[in-house]
Amino acid sequence: MYLSQPGCGPDEAALEAEVNGNWTPQEKALHEARLKAKAKRRVRKSSSRSESLSESLSGELADGDSHSPKGKVPVPNDRKSRTGKGRGLPKKGGAGGKGVWGAAGMVYEVEEPDVKDPNYDEIAQGDTVYATVVPELDERELEKTVNPIVQEYFEHGDTKEVQMLLRELNLGHHKYEFSSLAVSLSLEGKASHRELTSRLLRDLVGKELSESDMARAFDKILKELPDLMLDTPEAPQMLGQFIARAIADHALPMAFLDRYKGKVDCDHARAALDRAAVLLSMKREMVRLDNVWGVGGGLRPVKHLVKEMNLLLKEYLVSGEVKEAERCLRDLEVPHFHHELVYEAVVMVLESKGDTAVKMMCKLLQAFWKIGLVTVDQMNRGFQRVYDELPEITLDVPHAHSIMESFTDLCYQESVITKQLRDSCPSRGRKRFVSEGDGGLIKN
Repeated sequence: MYLSQPGCGPDEAALEAEVNGNWTPQEKALHEARLKAKAKRRVRKSSSRSESLSESLSGELADGDSHSPKGKVPVPNDRKSRTGKGRGLPKKGGAGGKGVWGAAGMVYEVEEPDVKDPNYDEIAQGDTVYATVVPELDERELEKTVNPIVQEYFEHGDTKEVQMLLRELNLGHHKYEFSSLAVSLSLEGKASHRELTSRLLRDLVGKELSESDMARAFDKILKELPDLMLDTPEAPQMLGQFIARAIADHALPMAFLDRYKGKVDCDHARAALDRAAVLLSMKREMVRLDNVWGVGGGLRPVKHLVKEMNLLLKEYLVSGEVKEAERCLRDLEVPHFHHELVYEAVVMVLESKGDTAVKMMCKLLQAFWKIGLVTVDQMNRGFQRVYDELPEITLDVPHAHSIMESFTDLCYQESVITKQLRDSCPSRGRKRFVSEGDGGLIKN
């Protein structure tokens, strides 16, 4: 064993021992092989970029990373093996992995530009188009939104306005429920409302709704018919008229009734379908069942309304039923034309004989006044029309002035007309004859 002197390394001690000639030939050959291998390792390490960097930083970061293999310091974004194994080439040959281009010759598909990409250039993509996205309405929101639209339609009757409002909504797959809600609301309303609803369904088909949507709507109403009868007992007959009118207007397919034959268990639904079948068989020659709901409100001609009111008053004079007269007047749905009823009633009093018609007409007008069916404006207009035409009426009824004065006094006593209206009643001046010597002239 050879001991090295203090301050000398093992290589220097071995060299000194060699100089002294203490090594055997075998030991000398082994020592030379070790030196050559060590020189090769130094050359290989110096050629590697990461090894040279680790050697330069080994003195400063030797204590910083005790977990790296062989004391090497990891280099950021280094794709070479850190285990000390392999040939020192990049992993996977550069193909694959995050943030790499892939192997040579690989063809990639065209990717759409991503708006969230930091390099996204909005100007290079052309003109920007902004679209308003309307969320789809659910069942609760649909009912809250549709009910005001239908109620307003009953007031103005403009189907185009409803179409414009529906285009602004996103009904989605609940589109057919608009028709079912409209029909349900009209069942609780007047005949004029049902007529307007039938016209609305006719105008919506082919534009906002399809025949299949309309069929789904009536399917739903047929299923809900027992519940609708709680508020509207006549719902089966009305629904049958709706179905017949829709088929005649080509809003429903002709095969709608055929697919229900022998498949209906509900008695109310069967009654509605039978009603529709009867109406269609009776009106087969007609293109549309236009009068299935009657002609309501201001849609009727004036001559027809006058005739209806005249007939109403004549039936009242025969029966004396105030409630029936009230019902007939409400069914006409012309509150703006009630002055015609007052006018016809007063003219009948002037043309009647006896006091029976006077008392009965005063009773009728008093009843209409108390319930608010005839307003003060309509009452005044009706009496004023008679005042204006009194000279012409006198030609047929000579005592019209005296009858008019007594009738207005009775109406005032029963609080039917105001004192001002009574005082404005025209009175016929008394004509006085002069002496016979004046030639029989009449002196005003």
